[in-house]
Amino acid sequence: MGWIFLQAGLEKLFEDNWTAEGYLKFAIHPDNPFRDFFADMAGNGLVDALNIYGQIAIGLALILGVAVRWTAFWGAIMMILYWLTAWQGGIGDFIPLEHGYIVDDHIVYAMLLFGLGAFGAGRVLGLDAVIEKTEFVQKQPLLKYLLG
Repeated sequence: MGWIFLQAGLEKLFEDNWTAEGYLKFAIHPDNPFRDFFADMAGNGLVDALNIYGQIAIGLALILGVAVRWTAFWGAIMMILYWLTAWQGGIGDFIPLEHGYIVDDHIVYAMLLFGLGAFGAGRVLGLDAVIEKTEFVQKQPLLKYLLG
């Protein structure tokens, strides 16, 4: 999962003048109930930056096993937003999606990410296991919920 995010973010970063504007304005199905919501984001530099650097940060964090719960949560939110852009009709009429019926690759990724966070995968094979043993984290128990 980390590599998928990292690669997607790096591809956007190194593409000349990458922006989500074209996708948000023109690629979302006209009957998608969220079309206006996403179209309003088109051309917003913050949305583009969050997409690029968010994917890179999530990818690196998952690969290194740092703050896995925190990054897995935000990665899943990102996947759900991508899933919502794929709807082709109203709330009851969105089937089929471009890449599946109700469940497409975005939902599979979101479920996987929620699972990684719930399981605390960073504690198994990641730097979270080391970070959680530090004196700073031991004194801040709330941080343990973000790590793992």
